[in-house]
Amino acid sequence: MATTAAKAPPQVTGADDLGPVRLPVDRETYQFDDWTIGYTKSHILKSICINGDTCVAGEPDCCELCVYNFTLELPHLPDMVFHRNLLRVSHSSGATLEFNPLDALKFVRNEKLDLVVACSDEWRESRPEAAQTADKVKHFDWTFSTEYAGTVNDRFRVEPTEQRIDMFKLMRKEEILFYHNLTLFEDELHDHGISLLSVKVRVMPSGFYILLRFFLRVDNVLLRSNDTRFHYEKGNDYVLKEFTHREAKVEQLKHIPPALFTNPDHIVDKLPVVRKVNEKLTIIKPEQE
Repeated sequence: MATTAAKAPPQVTGADDLGPVRLPVDRETYQFDDWTIGYTKSHILKSICINGDTCVAGEPDCCELCVYNFTLELPHLPDMVFHRNLLRVSHSSGATLEFNPLDALKFVRNEKLDLVVACSDEWRESRPEAAQTADKVKHFDWTFSTEYAGTVNDRFRVEPTEQRIDMFKLMRKEEILFYHNLTLFEDELHDHGISLLSVKVRVMPSGFYILLRFFLRVDNVLLRSNDTRFHYEKGNDYVLKEFTHREAKVEQLKHIPPALFTNPDHIVDKLPVVRKVNEKLTIIKPEQE
C-alpha cells in the first residue's frame, strides 16, 4: 500500500520578514503489511547554543545542541550532525527498530585512540573549544568511529542465530516499492578523510532491507567500515540482523586502485572482515507474554 509524502509544516516567518524561523522537516511513511516504515529528514544541528550558553541539563528549554553536549560529553561533535534525521520501522505489535544520530554517537569512545597520525594535531588546532575541554575529557576518538547497530525496543527478542541473510535473494531484480537514504552524521576530519554514518531502507514485495553503514577513511592511513544489515521476509515473525566490521591499513591495499577508496560502495567489500555477528530479532506478540 503506497502512501504519499506528508506535507511539510508551514514556514513561520520572523518579525523582520527575512525568512522562516525554522526550516521545514521532510517526512514520509510507507505501510507494508503490519509494518510502518517512516523517516524524518531535516537540517544539521546548530553549532552555537541559541540560549547563550545558559542551558541547564534536563530543563525543557534546553537547546538541541546542549542536549547533545550534555548527553554525550564529547569535546566536539562531527561537523555535520543531522539531529532530526530518523528512520523508524514499527510493527503493529509495538516492536520498533530505529536509527538516529544521538544513539549512534553514544558509541564513540572517550578514551585514548590508538590511531596516531599528523591530522589529529591539526584537528585539535582547528577546534580550539576541544582543547579547552582537555581537562574534562582527556581522550577522544576524533574519527567518531561507532559500532552503533540500531536502537531496538523490548518488543523484540534478540538472540544469536545460525541463520544468514540471503544476499543472492536480495540481488534478484524486484520492484522497489519504497526507498530512502539518510545521512545521520558526517565529518571530513579536517580535510584528511571522512567519517560518515548513513542508513538506507528498501521495501520490495518480498520484504524490506536496511543497511546502516559507518564508513571511515583516514587518507593514506586507514579504511574502516561497520555495516549492519537487516532483512525481513514477508510472512516471517522475525528480522535477521548481520553486523560486519571491516578494516585495513592503506599499506595493505596496494593492490587496489586508490580511486576506489573514496566510494564506500566500491571499497567496503574489498576490506578484510575483522568481526561478524549474526542475530535474530523475533517479534514478541501480546499473546506470547
